[in-house]
Parts: sequence; C-alpha cells; structure tokens
Amino acid sequence: MTPEPALPDTVSETIPVFTIGYGSRTLDDFVRVLQSYHIEFVLDVRSAPYSRFKPEFSKDALETHLREHAIRYIYLGDQLGGQPKDRDCYEDDKVVYAKVKEKAFYRAGLERVQAAFRRQRRVVLMCSEGKPEMCHRSKLIAASLIELGIPVAHIDEHDTLREQDDIIAELTDGQLSLFGEHDFTSRKRYQADKPRPRATEDEDA
Repeated sequence: MTPEPALPDTVSETIPVFTIGYGSRTLDDFVRVLQSYHIEFVLDVRSAPYSRFKPEFSKDALETHLREHAIRYIYLGDQLGGQPKDRDCYEDDKVVYAKVKEKAFYRAGLERVQAAFRRQRRVVLMCSEGKPEMCHRSKLIAASLIELGIPVAHIDEHDTLREQDDIIAELTDGQLSLFGEHDFTSRKRYQADKPRPRATEDEDA
C-alpha cells in the first residue's frame, strides 16, 4: 500500500489550499495524484481551459472524467487566469500581477478560494505548467493567499509538496523584498488587444 503523502509541518494542522499543474502527466496519473492528496475540488485557473496537445485536459472532458472519480471541477480562469482580458493588467504585453491583484474580478475569484478554505475543503488550483515556480498560481494566486494568512501547498512535477516560501526563494535567488513582497510579471509577452487562442499550453509563464 502506498503511504499517504505527508504535509509540511507548517500546514499539518490546517488543510492548505493546494496547487498543481498537469504538465507531462497522463490523465490517469493526474487523478491518482489528486486522490493521494484527497482532493475534493479542482479549481481550473487556466484563462483558456483547452489543450491542443492534451485534449483530455480540456474543460468538458476533464470535468466529465473527474466526476467519474467523485472530484468536482470548477472553472475560475475568467477570474484567476494568467491572461486577464483587462488590458490594464499589461505592460509591454506582459501581465503585471500587482495590477491584477487590484481588479474586482480577481478579488471575487480569490474570495471563492477563501470561502473554500474557511470551510476546510480540500481544493487544488490547477493550471497546465507542471512546475509551480513557472506558473502564475505561485507568483500571483498563492502570493495573494499567503498575504491573507492562508497556507498554500504546491504539488510539484514530482508529486511532492513544496511551500510557497521555497518557491519564492527560488524565483528571487533568496533576495528579500524591501516591502515584504515581490512584484512579478509573466515570463511571456501576450498581445492583450488580440483574441486569445482557443487552445493554449503553459499559459502563464
């Protein structure tokens, strides 16, 4: 019997908000990881919930498959996605996460995650990028949750839990911010004034 994954000491007494990216996993492997962490709800934070290369992870197909395993799927990419429709969130075609945090649509999505945490439901924020340090779920959403005093546990590409502090330290080479938080942007440039393609991979970057 496979032993149940242990949570980091910092989140052992309270159920954290988990995050995951399906990355290179098969759908069966993805579900297996969710089950190993007893996930009840998958909160999809992809701006475009479709996959050209892995159609089984597209919204409708994924929702159906998760339901068969008694896991609920909820789409939040319109509120917490890495490519907001609001052009005010962009500078030089990059998404500026500090600007996203000020938006009402983002705060509304964040409140839904907070509500799940208050009820101590086992939820996971899902995107496509397997490595949490490469995804907006760490640089944007998890950063916001930590500011609210909500613990976050990232399930990395090796199915191992990592803490937000470790992710930020890796992103910043251990350099502290003068004001207690870091201003991150997306790695990629997006043309905010053009329609988003239906199928995207590694949307956040």
